[in-house]
Amino acid sequence: MKFPKTYTLKKIAAIINAKPIGQDDFEITGMNEIHVINSGEIVFVDNPKYYDKALQSKASVILINKEVECPEGKALLVSDDPFRDFNKLTEYFNRFKKANQNISESAIIGKNTIIQPQVFIGHNVKIGENCIIHPNVCIYDGVELGDNIIIHSGAVLGADAFYYKNRQTHHDKLKSGGSVIIEDDVELGANTTIDKGVTANTIIKKGTKIDNQVQIGHDTIVGERCIIAAQVGIAGCVVVEDEVTIWGQVGIASGLTIGKKSIILATSGISKDCEPGKTYFGSPAADIRKKYRELASVSRLPDVLSKLKKLI
Repeated sequence: MKFPKTYTLKKIAAIINAKPIGQDDFEITGMNEIHVINSGEIVFVDNPKYYDKALQSKASVILINKEVECPEGKALLVSDDPFRDFNKLTEYFNRFKKANQNISESAIIGKNTIIQPQVFIGHNVKIGENCIIHPNVCIYDGVELGDNIIIHSGAVLGADAFYYKNRQTHHDKLKSGGSVIIEDDVELGANTTIDKGVTANTIIKKGTKIDNQVQIGHDTIVGERCIIAAQVGIAGCVVVEDEVTIWGQVGIASGLTIGKKSIILATSGISKDCEPGKTYFGSPAADIRKKYRELASVSRLPDVLSKLKKLI
């Protein structure tokens, strides 16, 4: 998430009441999660297991719960609870704004776009030309839509990320400051939900077609000309490359990459990266040829057991 202007280390430290380590005028341009962090941005870390990863990342500032040696050219913000203070920054720079009408006055809607009754369009939404938004669609603040997009009834774009820290007394929510970007020529089915990124954007690229009742998690990127059938669930931070086909009721775990032109058959469970151009099936899923050989072997087990009994 980019800040509206450049802030100094001293100013950010004052906002969250953290201890700065570095030059007071050290410049900060935004904040992000570790997998999308850029130079000039803040990343948070609260587990010693991941200290080195954060310190050696592209991040310029590390919000951390222990005073450690700071790498050259970087700065630290030392806090007793980096998770809490990362949330403070999200709130400070992306404060929730109450809606007073169904379509915000700040929304920009392109020529020849049709908005059906009972659609909600939040603050600072951008919608391109020649789109059709069907009834009861909900588009949260800051979502951006390209041209020639069709969104069917009940779809929700930009709901919060499903991201919680398990504390002793409760589940603590990591607040979402990112958004959703839908590129040209995309169609979204009825009751499909696409969550906003935590600090970056969830992106659906050009020409992709998504069926009804599909869930796409935070910070996921779906490539161009993909086909995703009904009741697919894709967790956060997944990369689905171009021209992938995902059939019904597939589940994909977080942080995986689904290779270009791969095919995932219905009801499969994906727990590992998928190679480009291959077909996958099963739960856990595997290459279709391997999986079919396994299934064929299993189907022969009764005969094998029967023969073994006769030999005993």
